[in-house]
Order: sequence, then structure tokens, then C-alpha cells
Amino acid sequence: QLQLVESGGGLVQPGGSLTLSCAASGSGLNYYTIGWFRQAPGKEREGVSRISTGGGHTEYIDSVKGRFTISRDNAKNTVYLQMNSLRPEYTAVYYCAASQNTTPWRLPRLAPNYHYWGQGTQVTVSS
Repeated sequence: QLQLVESGGGLVQPGGSLTLSCAASGSGLNYYTIGWFRQAPGKEREGVSRISTGGGHTEYIDSVKGRFTISRDNAKNTVYLQMNSLRPEYTAVYYCAASQNTTPWRLPRLAPNYHYWGQGTQVTVSS
């Protein structure tokens, strides 16, 4: 059974940076598409970014393009989300999730298509 653990969240000032990590155990991460999601208070969970099994295909929502970078190191069983130029509206709990839908040009966008989830890490962007 794949297990995911996020880390790297915290409090950061607007314009600052954070790098989130998603570490996997119980199975090889290279078999899965990995997505990063976030959920702010009172809002639905939304997909932020996703990466194919080999890392060659990545996708982002428009609001984070040019600010966030998703990457993976399958040898370390870890996926990263580098977040730069952070805005207060990015404040949320960030989750990583794994999907068995692995077609690179059809990476799953919605939460129900992801089968394994981490517990989340809080990111707060505030001065």
C-alpha cells in the first residue's frame, strides 16, 4: 500500500518561497502520476500541478504558472513543489496524491482520479 507524507509547509511572507516535499513508502513512486492539490478554508480542493511518472510531462493551473515548479526524484521516492512569489491567496493545506492513471498526455486533473493521499501540510502566506 502506497503511503505519502508531505513536509515543508509553514508561514512565509508574501513574495517568499517554500519547497514542499512528498515522500512515498510502501511502493515505488515511479508507477504513479503525482498531483499537488490545495484546499483553503471554505473552499473546494483544487488541483495545482501534476507530473507524469518519468517527470517529462508537467501541468499547472494558470494562477501558479511561472511561480510553481513540480519535479520528482524517483530514486528518492520523492516529489517536490517549489513555490516562488507566494501570494496570500495561496494560503491552504497542500496535499500530494498518487494516481494510477499514467498516460502522460492525459494526466488526471480531478481529485476523484487520485487513489492515494497524504495528510497535508499547511502553507500560510501572510505578513
